[in-house]
Amino acid sequence: MERFYFEIPSIERKNEIIDYINEFVLYNSDINGTGSLDKISEGYTFEQALESCLNMQDKEYAQKLGRCQSKTFLLIRENDDKIVGTINVRWNLTESMKQFGGNIGYGIRPTERRKGYNKINLYLGLIEAQKLGLDRVMLDCDVNNLGSAKTMQSLGGVLERTEVDPFDGVLTSVYWFNVNETIHKYKDIFKDTICINSYIHK
Repeated sequence: MERFYFEIPSIERKNEIIDYINEFVLYNSDINGTGSLDKISEGYTFEQALESCLNMQDKEYAQKLGRCQSKTFLLIRENDDKIVGTINVRWNLTESMKQFGGNIGYGIRPTERRKGYNKINLYLGLIEAQKLGLDRVMLDCDVNNLGSAKTMQSLGGVLERTEVDPFDGVLTSVYWFNVNETIHKYKDIFKDTICINSYIHK
């Protein structure tokens, strides 16, 4: 059986993270849930992108950039030690993020999609949200992103509204989760596939 865990991005994963980001570029796919790691596709060095990613946990650092605090995690498949996804958990949201963007952004690499991995990714992300003291979290997705919508719905996400996001002009669906309720309700489904002792630095 495949098992998964979260890991904090680190210099030890440099080549694997770069490969992960490059796969999205190769497939011309939107990159979500990577925090600042995707800046390497914009010309930043890996070290610069990693430093920014890790510093986003700091309130003062985030506010200077007009952003909210966040933690980014790599979703690692234990069986082959491969990065299959990422997730970005956010708190102290800015006013704009309270409307669109929300508390969690996530993604699965193009070659690993349609395997149910994002459900695992989101479930682990909700555990991290709970650790941060978040009782309710908001997520959103493009109305045409049926995979993401199904992921949210499968874990009890409740659709609040569908509106055009003024940032990109895209019709977007906004979902809300009761964190504690979702974690409890689905724990038996995921108990054999997740390792909750995360944050391993290789």
